Amino acid sequence: MFRPVLDAVAGSLFLTALVAMLPLVTLFVLLGVLRMRAWLASLIALAVAIVVAVAAYSMPIGQALIAGTEGAAFGFFPILWIVINAIWIYNMTVVTGHFDVLRRSFATVSDDARIQAVIIAFCFGALLEALAGFGTPVAITTVMLMALGFRPIKAAVVALVANTAPVAFGALATPITTLATVSGLPEHALSQMVGRQTPILGMFVPVALVFIIDRGKGVRETLPATLTCGFAFAIAQFVTSNYISTQLTDIVASLVGALAVVLLLRVWQPSGQYVEVDTDENVTASGGTIAAQATATSGAATAVRARRGESGSDHPVGEGVATREDLAERDAQAHDTRSDVLKAYAPYLIIVVVFVLAQLPGLKDLLATKWANPSFSWPGLDLQSADGKPSTLPTFRFNWFGAAGTLLVIAGLITIPVIGIRWGKALRVYGQTYRQLSAAILTVMAVLALAYVMNASGQTATLGRWLATSGALFAILSPILGWLGVAVTGSDTSANSLFGALQVSAARQTGLSELLMAAANSSGGVLGKMVSPQNLAIAAAAVGMSGKEGHIFRKVLGWSLGFLAFMCILVYLQSTPVLSWMVP
Repeated sequence: MFRPVLDAVAGSLFLTALVAMLPLVTLFVLLGVLRMRAWLASLIALAVAIVVAVAAYSMPIGQALIAGTEGAAFGFFPILWIVINAIWIYNMTVVTGHFDVLRRSFATVSDDARIQAVIIAFCFGALLEALAGFGTPVAITTVMLMALGFRPIKAAVVALVANTAPVAFGALATPITTLATVSGLPEHALSQMVGRQTPILGMFVPVALVFIIDRGKGVRETLPATLTCGFAFAIAQFVTSNYISTQLTDIVASLVGALAVVLLLRVWQPSGQYVEVDTDENVTASGGTIAAQATATSGAATAVRARRGESGSDHPVGEGVATREDLAERDAQAHDTRSDVLKAYAPYLIIVVVFVLAQLPGLKDLLATKWANPSFSWPGLDLQSADGKPSTLPTFRFNWFGAAGTLLVIAGLITIPVIGIRWGKALRVYGQTYRQLSAAILTVMAVLALAYVMNASGQTATLGRWLATSGALFAILSPILGWLGVAVTGSDTSANSLFGALQVSAARQTGLSELLMAAANSSGGVLGKMVSPQNLAIAAAAVGMSGKEGHIFRKVLGWSLGFLAFMCILVYLQSTPVLSWMVP
């Protein structure tokens, strides 16, 4: 049985922490500096983590390799299981033409692509995060933005930056539930505290999205809409998390935010209309329609490369490209009936209904039973934690029936007859979705293998323990610890399971609020999601640019660090008399 020693290098926690950083430094340098493909960078970083585990922590190589296999399995199920099935549903709407109908329907809300981006990336993305999480919002909203005319890189960046404020309450508040379990703190108290941190961030995320799209001029022209959306979302997220329901927080906030914008647009419109162009520069026009805003490729073309007309086609996903002229001509000739629009929205309504039903008391209890939610010890993995207690890492939970990915499969099967796609074609699209996401699948599995090796060997705990020695300054560093956990694992849930207990322990040692530090782990963690290799790989695959993850990484890194600095300042002030009144 292996038990990690956290100061394994010369008995020094500092030196051991420096060594433990090597896999992460390797990963981010390969991605951000050398611009290496994410899957290759992840495999190299995994190899470095194994070497560090064996050479510095004296972990048996067999245990290190087995821990890596469990991490890879966890990367596929449940994380990739969600993403693959979500993209499959989207791909079916592409080959039937219903996604074009959805795109045109969004255009009726506003002709301005900046407003559309806020509604789709922030509001609709928050709804997807609430229901599924684990990369699903990035995968779907990225291609939706492309269908509205955004260039691939910009669509990916907007989707990644938008996927921040909702994350802590994603997947029906799974991160909060996990944090309560590992920290021993009441779930509702944690929900209240996080609900007094992330809404403040959420107020300004829509403004940031417009700045990414159209810089300062766009921000000025759309400020009433972005502030309305941000403040409505923030108020709803605060009220729901503090007084109504932890699990429903993001569902309510996303719907309220979208509704607020729609109501505003009935009495106000931006002074100019943004049009995305093919050059590196963007322009703002005083008129135009969404048909004129289509870029050189649509989400229907670039993300899944499906070439077809409104009447449908048997061309498989992965072939052909729809040009701007194709889209403009298609939109000009289209006459979407009420039935067409309903069918276009149907897959997402079905997803909402399926996930809501799964939370009803009777069904939820059924999905929690042992036959639907079995767990077992990963074969050959025998670990202890640093304090000598049996590690929970080898326990693999295989909730095959109640997993979000399985619920998406059910939603997809219901969607097939609703949108009128043939069963054979739906099956072919499912296989093609795996090929489309092949690079992302390898990346996610490699990074989760890396995370599990670092966790099992004690590398992650060493970094956390070292940061916890900072005394009162830990209030500033606490969100960074959560950010680090999500940057490595791609999941706020995983970061909370890694560092939740450590945050509480460090708070006791430094005299800080246990509730505040635990919540800061989750609130800081949401800002690491946009730079995690898993989400970068998902975004790159969604826009058909696998291998360009490093370029996307450089585009979002500044936003991630800027938001993180804001969260660190907020948490620090909440630990002092200045804002201590915000702590429940």
